[in-house]
Amino acid sequence: MRQAILNLEASKIREVANASMGRADVLPFWFGESDEVTPEPIRAAAIASLQAGETFYAHNLGLPELRQALAEYTACLHGPVDAGRIAVTSGGVNALMLAVQALVDAGDEVVAVTPVWPNLTGQPRIMGARLTCVALRARADGAWALDLPGLLAAITPRTRLLVVNSPNNPTGWTLTRAEQQAILAHCRATGTWILADEVYERLYYRDDTGSGAAPSFLDISAPEDRLVVAQSFSKAFLMTGWRLGWLAMPPAMAGHMGTLIEFNTSCAPVFVQRAALVALAQAERITPAIVRHLRSCRDTLVPLLQAVPGVHASAAPGGMYAFLRVDGFADSLALAKRLVGEAGLGLAPGVAFGPEAEGWLRWCFASRDAARLAQGVRRLGDWLVSGRR
Repeated sequence: MRQAILNLEASKIREVANASMGRADVLPFWFGESDEVTPEPIRAAAIASLQAGETFYAHNLGLPELRQALAEYTACLHGPVDAGRIAVTSGGVNALMLAVQALVDAGDEVVAVTPVWPNLTGQPRIMGARLTCVALRARADGAWALDLPGLLAAITPRTRLLVVNSPNNPTGWTLTRAEQQAILAHCRATGTWILADEVYERLYYRDDTGSGAAPSFLDISAPEDRLVVAQSFSKAFLMTGWRLGWLAMPPAMAGHMGTLIEFNTSCAPVFVQRAALVALAQAERITPAIVRHLRSCRDTLVPLLQAVPGVHASAAPGGMYAFLRVDGFADSLALAKRLVGEAGLGLAPGVAFGPEAEGWLRWCFASRDAARLAQGVRRLGDWLVSGRR
């Protein structure tokens, strides 16, 4: 196999989860998904499509009606986006990989803002790129911030692609409009492409109604800008297992993206696309309720964590995670494994998201029952008192 593939690291989150196999007493908060099922109307649409016999290939770029619906959905949040700029993909991770395949050659320079979900740094490496990571900085209060001058200095005319995830997994850090404007202007000057992973954009808590979205590069860009935005149905519609996402890109890129999709997955399943159409049609009934619930979960969990001696956490403006550190523990993988084995608490080790996050833990607060979050904090607190030595 290629050395780039042999060099890929196995998921450290899976490594922790595997340590609890067969244990029903573990409270799992390690994976980035809600424990609620997909809303019934979405599931019903998929069933109806299958019963109607829609089991055949679709257009590489997705059903025309779904591309149009995605364009209208995006326009409601960020201004006009033509359906000709939309490609439907087999999941958000597929959207990201397609973008990297389309833009990155072996030896190209890629800059990524980290810590971040490891796929975003692994994908350029798979393509043989030379990767430079620009780290977010943890503040004393547990929040994370961008070193904007450091990022702009790292992006030069030699930089082929900037990869940025906002709202960020795992920290919840979210780009400000001023930061986006500075980054876009700089990348225009250097000729650098931007791949913006915005799959958490609806999980944004600055709007009490849950109907808004985090700042997006689509808000400030022109259609011809060197910008590709990756999106997913997973988070805002509770559709992680459906594997459906989409890309927004410059108009001239879409036809070639359809060809690239043909060589990857051919197309997304029709019955999944039918479900997505219903999800979009009911988006402003489904998503704001999900976001309001997630905000309540965040506002339940973070104060409880902050009340535990030696635990440091901050309420992030976006995403579905509390990112925390515990005094006296520098090895996050070892700590996560001990918490599974000794406290029955399943958290993701920070080091899974890059060396910048070593010593931290990620807690997914997307739980249908806030009492589970409180129970998890009690387990953490009890273990720190009785088991940390």
